[in-house]
Amino acid sequence: MAAAAGLVEREAGRLTELDSAIGDADHGTNMQRGFAAVVKALESEPPAAPGAVLMTAGRQLISTVGGAAGPLYGTLLRRAGKRLGEAPQVTAAELRAGLRAGLDSVRELGGAAPGDKTMVDALVPAVEALGDSLDAAAAAADEGARATVPMLARKGRASYLGERSIGHQDPGATSTALLFAALAEVAR
Repeated sequence: MAAAAGLVEREAGRLTELDSAIGDADHGTNMQRGFAAVVKALESEPPAAPGAVLMTAGRQLISTVGGAAGPLYGTLLRRAGKRLGEAPQVTAAELRAGLRAGLDSVRELGGAAPGDKTMVDALVPAVEALGDSLDAAAAAADEGARATVPMLARKGRASYLGERSIGHQDPGATSTALLFAALAEVAR
């Protein structure tokens, strides 16, 4: 989570710039604030298990990140953490199953599907590629985020722009790619 917070911190300006084109120009700031709160919470009471880390992170994101991102990322991490349980270590297969459960809950909460120009466009390919490696998952998430550029937004604030949403990369898909990049970086 510290690596994710660092990467979000470094890329906050870019996330806000992306969001200013098709959203309300606060995604970078919100994600930065949320992940700073995650790090602070984890430092003050370090959880013993990966599942508990994700649960704590999810709770912090829900309470500190504004807009739809807080509930969506918070739900993703909380559901993944719940799936992982209290095991002190998790396998790649268990992580994938946890993230799949998180993805399912995000899709249920937001109603988004691949092609809607949302975080789901990066999350689905990342979770699918996770069976290969964390690097493959990070690359798939990045590719999924970039693939949102020509899409017409069908969910979220960007959908209000209609055709004007075409030609802009989705900030939520981009921040999802950043989280997978941080995960892969830590695993190296």
